[in-house]
Amino acid sequence: MKPKLKDSAFTRREFCKTSAIAGGGILAASLPVTASAHVVGSDTIKLAVVGCGGRGTGATIQALSTEFPVQLVAMADAFQDRLDSSFNNINKEFPDNKKKVKVKDKYKYVGFEAYKAAIDMADVVILATPPGFRPQHFEYAINSGKHVFMEKPVATDAPGVRRVLKAAQVAKEKKLNVVVGLQRHYQTSYNLVYDQLKAGAIGKITAGQVYWNSAGVWVKERQNGQSELEYQMRNWYYYNWLCGDHILEQHIHNIDVANWFIGEYPTTAQGMGGREVRKGPQYGEIFDHHFVEFVYPGGAVIASQCRHQPDTMNRVTEVFQGTKGTIDMSSNSITAWDGKEILKHNARKDPNPYQVEHDKLFASITEGGLISDAENGAYSTLTAIMGRMATYSGQVITWEEALKSEMSLVPENISWESQPPVMPDENGSVSYT
Repeated sequence: MKPKLKDSAFTRREFCKTSAIAGGGILAASLPVTASAHVVGSDTIKLAVVGCGGRGTGATIQALSTEFPVQLVAMADAFQDRLDSSFNNINKEFPDNKKKVKVKDKYKYVGFEAYKAAIDMADVVILATPPGFRPQHFEYAINSGKHVFMEKPVATDAPGVRRVLKAAQVAKEKKLNVVVGLQRHYQTSYNLVYDQLKAGAIGKITAGQVYWNSAGVWVKERQNGQSELEYQMRNWYYYNWLCGDHILEQHIHNIDVANWFIGEYPTTAQGMGGREVRKGPQYGEIFDHHFVEFVYPGGAVIASQCRHQPDTMNRVTEVFQGTKGTIDMSSNSITAWDGKEILKHNARKDPNPYQVEHDKLFASITEGGLISDAENGAYSTLTAIMGRMATYSGQVITWEEALKSEMSLVPENISWESQPPVMPDENGSVSYT
C-alpha cells in the first residue's frame, strides 16, 4: 500500500526552544534512558562524523555552530587524506574554542569498517559518505541507540530503501531523533509557501514542473597506482552503486518538494534520458539528462527534469499549478489565476536552512523531542529511484515495482581487496544500459 504524507504542523509555527517540538515528523515525547542517557542533562553532546568530504565537513561545522554543548570526538572515512583535510578545515572554523573539536588521533578511523568505531564513540552521528553506504551506516547507528543527521539520498537502490525504512521504525520506537538533509523542509520560504498552500491559496495542485538543470559537478581524474575500487570511490558521483545518478543525488530535492506540497507519493513514473554530452570514461555510467512524468494518486502530474550539460539553461526550482493559482519557488511567490499576488517572499535575510536543520536537531535532542525525517527521506529517495528506473528502461514503473525491486547495487561486504560491482571495458568505459 502506498504511504501518504502526513500534514505538517511544524511548518505552521515558529520553533520555540522552551516548548515541546511538534509536527512535520517532529513529535513531542520524552526520551527513554536508552536514547538520552548521554545527552539530556549532560554537559556535552558527543558528535561523530562518518564521511569527511565537503558535505560531511560542512555538516559538522554546522552542528558545532549550534548554541548547544556539542563536541566532535570521532571521525571516520575510507581515506586518510580526506579525513585529515576535514579535521584541519573544521579546526580552522573554531580557532578560539578548542573545546569544540576533541578528536584524538586514535579516534580518527579509516577504512570501510571505520564507521562502527566512530559511531560507538558518540551520542549523535553525522552520516555523509557517498549514499550507497547510507543504509548500513544508518542501521548500525540506530541499533546502537544514536541520534542521526544523515545526508540525502538515503540509499541508491530499493533494498537499501527498505533497510532504511526498517531502521526508521526502530528509531521511532527508541525515540531517536533523525534529520535528513532535505533542507527545504527547514527553509523559511518553503514553509511560508506551504502554509498558504495548506490554507487553500491555489486550491488543489493539478500539475507542476521541478528542475535541477546545471552544468554538472566535479570530476576526479584517475591517478597512477589507483585500484579500480579506489578510483570509483574517489570519483563516486559517476557510479550508481555509490551515487545513484544525479536524478537521485541532486534532483531528489525538487522531487521531494513535489511530494511534500502534493501530500502524496507518485503512483507511476515514465520518462527518458541518456548521455548526450558526458560520454567519456571519467563520467562513469550515469546519464547527463533525465525527463520523468510522475503521476500522483490524486491526479496531479509532475514533469521532472534534470540535466548536467554546460552552456544550457541553468534552472533549479519548483513550479506548481493549482485549481485557483500558481506557485513559483524561484521567486517564492503565489499568484491567483486572476493575477492577484497572494505571496511574494524576499528570502535574503532568512536563516540558512542548512544551519536551521542542525539547530532544530540539537534542540530536540536536548529537550526530549523527536524528529522523524527518515521515513520521508526514504520515500523521496525511492521516488527518485523510480524515476531513474523509468529513464533507464523506457518503461512505465509503478510505485510497487520500485519498492519491491530486488536490484541490489551495493556489495554488502566490501574491502580494499574487492572489485567494484561494475568494471570498465578495455576502453575504460562502464556500460550504463
